[in-house]
Parts: sequence; structure tokens; C-alpha cells
Amino acid sequence: MQSRRVPAEGLFIVSAISQYIGAAIAISVFDQVAPQSVGWLRVVGATVALWLIARPRLGQWRGRKLRGAAVFGIATAAMNTFFYLGIARIDLGKSVAIEFIGPIAVAAFATRSLRNAIALGCAITGVLVLGGVEIGGEPAGVAFILASSACWAAYIVVGSRVAVSSSGVDGLAVGLAIGSLALVPIGAPWSGPVWGAPLLLLACLVTGVFSNAIGYGIDQYVLREVSVRRFSVLLAMLPVTAVIVGWVALSQQPSALDLLGIIAVLIGVSVQERDTAQTVDPVVQVA
Repeated sequence: MQSRRVPAEGLFIVSAISQYIGAAIAISVFDQVAPQSVGWLRVVGATVALWLIARPRLGQWRGRKLRGAAVFGIATAAMNTFFYLGIARIDLGKSVAIEFIGPIAVAAFATRSLRNAIALGCAITGVLVLGGVEIGGEPAGVAFILASSACWAAYIVVGSRVAVSSSGVDGLAVGLAIGSLALVPIGAPWSGPVWGAPLLLLACLVTGVFSNAIGYGIDQYVLREVSVRRFSVLLAMLPVTAVIVGWVALSQQPSALDLLGIIAVLIGVSVQERDTAQTVDPVVQVA
């Protein structure tokens, strides 16, 4: 009997829940550890977990392949750090909505049909509704989230190349190892409190297991199955999940307008074309 593949939408729900459970844990320790240090330890925790699982062969990572993994890992690590600096100042749901500008730009560049344009429009509308118009007078938080958004776009485009050029989560493991080293000057100097508190250190590392090892590991699988355009629109499910996790774990209750935003996102995700990774992808061609 032939096994049935789990739909990309289902995998995204699992990935999103895992990522924002990690984010909720991270927010809970921000009053004890600087966000940039939590971001660095998140990448370190994910790196350790992925290397224990994947055990990548370093001899296979040379030249262009290694450079691609390095760019991917540094972009991912920077995205995590900027995101944590942002959610320390702005609600989780609003932060993810603003951050979604990056995937929207990637999806818009790759959209070539009316059906996909309508799907993208619904997703954008939903994300804007979820994001709201009030940002709590936190321009620094918005700036950090916009920086994370740019890194997210790079994560998608470069990550698709890494996914198809490697097996399993090898590329993610190698990339995050490089990214964790790149973040040492930013994360290590403010990480002092964790070294005398084992449970606090464990909480920071566990965020990496949930958010990066599981969440981004699923992304690597999905990027081998669907096009960059479809992947970018599917990411609209993340703001939806962020609002739900923020409600359940952080008491950030959604409004009726938020529910309308969620419906718009789900419509956008459901009506788009089901193109695969083998579909000609203008974003990856140009990148």
C-alpha cells in the first residue's frame, strides 16, 4: 500500500505551532536574558539538536554549496535575533504580520497568474488585518521586525536552493552552525545570566529545538515539494498561528477583526495554484 503524503498546508500548521511555542517560551525569559542572547542561544540549541540527528558529512560541503549554506545560516540567525528584539517590544501577532512583508515580496515577484494574484491579495489583506494599525509607539520594534522581514525573504530564496541541494536537514544543520558562530559577538556578551541558571539556559536552548530544528526542518522538506511562490503564500498561515498561540500562551486575545483576517488568509492559501518545486521559479532563477 502506497503511503499518502501530508499536505503542505498540514505541515505548515505543525511548523507554525512549533515555531511560536518556541517564541512564547522566549518571551517568558526576556525579563532575565537579553533578547539578542536568547536569539543566539536559540540557534545554538537548534544546531546541537540538528547535528545529533543529521550528522552531516563535512567533506560534502565545499565551495558554492558551503557558501550557500553559510548565507542561509547567517540570514536565518539574523532573522531570529531581529525577530526577538522586535517581539520584546511589540505583540507576537502584530510582529509576525509586519515581518510577513518579506514573504509577500517574494510571492509577488513570482506571481504569474490571476488566480495566484487573487490568492496573494487575500493573504496580504488577512495579514494586514491581523497586524492592525497600532504598534504601541515602538519604532525600534518595527525597525527590528522589518530587518527580520528582509532576512526572511533571503531565508526563503536561499533556503530553497539549500533544500534541493542537500538531503534531510543537513543543509540546515551546517547553515545554523555557521550562523551561530556569526552571532557570537552579538549574543554572547549579554548571555551571562544563563550560565548560573541551568533551567534558564535549558529554556533558551529549547526555543531552538521548537522554532528552528522542528519548524525550519519542516520548511526544508516543504521547499523540496512546492515552489518558492507557493511556499511564500503558505507562510501567511504563520501570522494566523501566531495570533492563536499569543492568545492561548500569552493572553493576547484576538478581536473579531482578527478573526476576519484569519479567514482572509485561509481563503488565500486555499485558492492558490498547487504548483510544485519542479515548476519554473523566477525568484530562484534570478537569485
